[in-house]
Amino acid sequence: MNDVSHDSLIYESPETILQQLIRFNTTNPPGNEAACVQFIQEMLHQAGIETTIVAEVEDRPNLIARLKGSGEAPPLLMYGHVDVVGVEKQVWSHDPFGGEIHDGCVWGRGSLDMKGGVAMMLAAFLRAHAQRVELQGDIILAIVCDEEAGGDRGASYLADHHAHHFEGVRYAIGEFGGFSLQVSNRKFYPIMVAEKQICWLRATLRSEGGHGSLGHTEGCMAQLGDLLQALNEIKLPVHATPAAAYMIESMAAALPMVQRLLLRGLLRPRMSNIILKLMGDKGRLFQPLLRNTVSATIVRGGEKINVHPSEIIVELDGRLLPGFTPAQLIEELHEQSVHRNVMFELIRHDACPTSPDMGMFGLLSDVLREADPDAVPVPMLLPGGTDARHFARLGIQTYGFLPMPLPDDMKFSELIHAADERVPVNAIHFGARAIYQVIEKYGQSHSN
Repeated sequence: MNDVSHDSLIYESPETILQQLIRFNTTNPPGNEAACVQFIQEMLHQAGIETTIVAEVEDRPNLIARLKGSGEAPPLLMYGHVDVVGVEKQVWSHDPFGGEIHDGCVWGRGSLDMKGGVAMMLAAFLRAHAQRVELQGDIILAIVCDEEAGGDRGASYLADHHAHHFEGVRYAIGEFGGFSLQVSNRKFYPIMVAEKQICWLRATLRSEGGHGSLGHTEGCMAQLGDLLQALNEIKLPVHATPAAAYMIESMAAALPMVQRLLLRGLLRPRMSNIILKLMGDKGRLFQPLLRNTVSATIVRGGEKINVHPSEIIVELDGRLLPGFTPAQLIEELHEQSVHRNVMFELIRHDACPTSPDMGMFGLLSDVLREADPDAVPVPMLLPGGTDARHFARLGIQTYGFLPMPLPDDMKFSELIHAADERVPVNAIHFGARAIYQVIEKYGQSHSN
């Protein structure tokens, strides 16, 4: 599957680059990104671009390349990861590692998250080099590993041990954002400027155990049922953070009066739940942007079918709004009927900046409007997490900017990490052109 003929590649074709990237199985764990990164390295070398490889572990490398600018603007970082999540127990219409084109789309694991974005960046980076664009600032391209498992051997490793490669960088382009979103006949392009914090928790449930043939109505299993039901039913308090307000106010300003008032009402905690319910499916987009969230994702317990377990472990994917702490999330859980006998232990907390730096937002918005006259660019708070939090430790503001005009019936968020992940070919071309325009215009306005 990884036997790729380099001579046959058409480097300026982003969908061809994407097809080749998909054909490297970089499922994480274990990752095994080395062959994919080497392929990208050879592509850049053939174009005459020098690269640097740094790795904590040999088969988990990260690549850095640079196009030199005049120095009139700070360097601009573009980065993306080539590891992907698995496909086990998913039923696909086409080979998830085939990179095939059907119905105008490139199909395969990573086509959206985020080998499609890497292909856009590579195509734009190579084009800028080939056309000898007069750059105001250096353009740094970083291809990283391990994002899907937390980035410890990828972006986090670079930030902690190779920060000198990013000296002077203020702004970066990464995932997720720039895809089209239709609301009330307006075409919005949300650009990620902030994201929620990772806050993984472990709940431990204990009881005396006992023989499976005997009733045990207050044992671990009963506690587990109560906990899962409580987590499913509770709605944690609404908080209108600056990042969410930026997004909601920007969208509201572009809508007719009734929709405008409705959307702005989301920022009023007493009205939020009613409005979210009235919005139906659209409300699902805004709900995680207004509150801390927690989802039970892993349950471990029981060793024999005829023994009541004396301990059950539940691992929970918590996501904090910018500015909140793990202790505040745990307190909110207890206040919302999760029994105080349930002890929560913090597994991992990756903090994020409280408020975004909007200094480059104008440039990205101008590029989108030029590419699509119907575009309404808006800042976005991302409910998930990206490598942006690691580069933020170096004072770098990431913008999720992988521009893609998508069909109205294509549920972008429902395809990520799911079966039949795919991306329209025309969307990949659109994104590559838009990123090239950013490279070309960077430093001329807005971003200094």
